[in-house]
Amino acid sequence: MFLNLLILLPLLSFLSSWPIAMVASPLSLPGCKDKCGNVSIPYPFGVEEGCFRDMNYLVRCEAQNDSSPKAYAGTGNLEVLVVSLDGKAKFNIDFYASECFDSTSGVIETAYDYWLDLRASPYWFSATDNKFIAIGCDTLAYISEYTDNDFTTGCVSVCSNSNSVRSDGSCSGIGCCQTPIPWGLKRFNVSLTSFFNHTRSGSFNPCSFAFLAEQDWFTFSLSDISALSLQSSNIPVVMEWAIDNQTCEEAKQDTKSYACGPNSNCSDSTNGPGYRCYCKDGFEGNPYLPHGCQDINECEKGQNNGCYNESAICNNTVGSYSCYCPIGYHGDGWKNGTRCTKDLKGFPLIKVIAGAGISFIFVLVCIYFAYWGIQRRRIVKRREKFFQQNGGLLLRQQISSRRGITDNAGIFTVEELNKATNNFDENQILGQGAYGTVFRGILSSKDVAIKKSNVMDKSQIIQFINEVDILSQINHRNVVKLLGCCLETEVPLLVYEFISNGTLFQHIHNENQVVSISWRNRLRIAAETAGALGYLHFAHSIPILHRDVKSSNILLDDSYMAKVSDFGASRLAPLDQTQAPTLVQGTLGYLDPECFHTGQLTDKSDVYSFGVVLAELLTGQKPIILKGPEERKSLAMNFVSSLKDNNLFQILDYQVLCEGNKEQLVAVAELARRCLKLKGEDRPTMKEVATELDSLRKLYEHPWLQHNHEETQSLLGGPSTSSIIDVTGQESLGDSFMLPLEIAR
Repeated sequence: MFLNLLILLPLLSFLSSWPIAMVASPLSLPGCKDKCGNVSIPYPFGVEEGCFRDMNYLVRCEAQNDSSPKAYAGTGNLEVLVVSLDGKAKFNIDFYASECFDSTSGVIETAYDYWLDLRASPYWFSATDNKFIAIGCDTLAYISEYTDNDFTTGCVSVCSNSNSVRSDGSCSGIGCCQTPIPWGLKRFNVSLTSFFNHTRSGSFNPCSFAFLAEQDWFTFSLSDISALSLQSSNIPVVMEWAIDNQTCEEAKQDTKSYACGPNSNCSDSTNGPGYRCYCKDGFEGNPYLPHGCQDINECEKGQNNGCYNESAICNNTVGSYSCYCPIGYHGDGWKNGTRCTKDLKGFPLIKVIAGAGISFIFVLVCIYFAYWGIQRRRIVKRREKFFQQNGGLLLRQQISSRRGITDNAGIFTVEELNKATNNFDENQILGQGAYGTVFRGILSSKDVAIKKSNVMDKSQIIQFINEVDILSQINHRNVVKLLGCCLETEVPLLVYEFISNGTLFQHIHNENQVVSISWRNRLRIAAETAGALGYLHFAHSIPILHRDVKSSNILLDDSYMAKVSDFGASRLAPLDQTQAPTLVQGTLGYLDPECFHTGQLTDKSDVYSFGVVLAELLTGQKPIILKGPEERKSLAMNFVSSLKDNNLFQILDYQVLCEGNKEQLVAVAELARRCLKLKGEDRPTMKEVATELDSLRKLYEHPWLQHNHEETQSLLGGPSTSSIIDVTGQESLGDSFMLPLEIAR
């Protein structure tokens, strides 16, 4: 047992220290760039949409020919050199005021001043880090602002000859002068004038200059007096920035807009309105990020293991640390210059043995609870990491922005889903496919289906979150409702409403089904499915392409109502394009041949796949037919070929043939044939398909509608000019079909 203790004690020491060795704290939001060239861009600033707090903190990153990219503040042309979390930034200003004198003609050749206005930004000119500087021997320079602060200040530089100018870099009024600027400055004008129009100094000082610059950047030299232009036009200026226009106390009251994350605090800006965030003592990192302030391990960073007493033991805690003397020593582990001194009193054997036994039991208990706590902390950290990697912060922000307006996806914890599925027990599996496994579960006394995907493309996190947010807002009776997701696992889990009666594929092909589905229900299911897809394509605010329409993705409830499901391959259609390049995805037998060859995805790809589903409903055959000649193995090709060869009724399902009206069957078959056109442009839209199927279904359920329609046509002077199709499947008029009004027998 003692040997085991000797082994466990080093292990406990290791386990107690490993969580402290963490990866460096991030600067930006997950999935966002934290650099532009050599410039670090910490949040609340960002270079991409969704990566900055608001437009005030946008930093544009633009490439300059073959050189490394440069950062620019907002939409302007001020180059950003440094952005720091202490509320300061450094810009590169490429202009200055100048005034030059032609000693020959005695007139000023060039004279101009400049304005710099940052009132529409979160930046102020730093009063502590900048100086207003003027160069010249007959120079009076002004810096002024006439709108907000209404001030004017400046300095004077006069010298009779170049010998009077000091060459030690001093800028004290002879050849060079400087003055501080006021607090809270966001806009200023620089101008120059002279006392004697440079007539006394033109030969050795042809020009005067004035500019605002970082005070440690400029060093005056004698050559500046005789220069015709400022030797460096790239002038660094230090800025100060803050969050919003509220004070720290006011911002804390508004929890939604408060910018500071956990383990942080705020302070009022010292150079204008707004506040800044900083990590609390014992923490470091980016205080503007959720969980950006991380614990500091003082035992690693401090001298003598963080303790003043070199013999003491340092123990790191969250946000702090403690020091104590080892067992058998006495003293104060915190005091500087003292030592933990070994006890030299008598050696009480019985007390030592009793103490060792109690200590041994205590150590075992501590090991157990420490290991349990470390494992628990590791699990929590891991879940937080996955939550951030999977875009949880972005989804939470989108949900908050729409709260009370529309239905939103819920964010579930992994504990909730483990409990709902009995830790994802195999007995809870409803089905498995190419994109993942679906489990049945119970959440809040409600049956749900939980999809556990196989893989996740980390580069598509933002796209995934946008799709979850949009799909959760789909409110259609024939689309499976997305209830929410769990982002605390490496691959996100999706939670859908549970549909109890299996898939259309199982009912068509009699897999575990006692009775085959009737033609009446088949026609209604087809109309409902087409209506749902038409809604996704046209009625929703952003068109959604399903990309994997098939009978196994059409679920049926207890009343045989259709529910379109499995949006694992779906994508949001670009609003400014009719098609977009994509990887070929789908299921063999349903895949649009045009999409397969061109790699171009359109809404007509879903129409083709739905045409295969219609052929399944009519024939009862699977999309891939293993028996028969090669050209007949594809149901789509076999179906179209049979229509062309006048063999429609030879391939129809026996029950469909017995229950269906021949004219109606021909019309549905013709609609399926049009959906299976090789060219997408020749196929109808999903909305047109839904309209035709709904009309055919109503005629089947209410035959008197067709009689009334024919009487109306006769009163109007003759039959409709809609397509008239015979039992061979050949078209009599055109290639469009809306409603069969006359059938040749």
